[in-house]
Amino acid sequence: MKLIKTGLIAAAALLATVSLAAAQHGPVAGACAAEIEKYCKGLPHVNRAVRNCLEENREKASPACREVLDTFGPGRGGGGRWNNSN
Repeated sequence: MKLIKTGLIAAAALLATVSLAAAQHGPVAGACAAEIEKYCKGLPHVNRAVRNCLEENREKASPACREVLDTFGPGRGGGGRWNNSN
């Protein structure tokens, strides 16, 4: 029983790590890497903290970053994560 519990905890930790890694490597993270480093460094990549930071600094962002912010992400581009179905 202890082995099953340990296995479930390990699986949950792995899933959380994979989800966090995916959040850090989407189209916004790629196109806005310099802006994230400059304006949002140290913010967690959960609960839209980085996205909100980028939106707050939109006017200072590169044209490529602004384009991706307009196109991708929840509430953008059809509402799906990394969805560009407009």
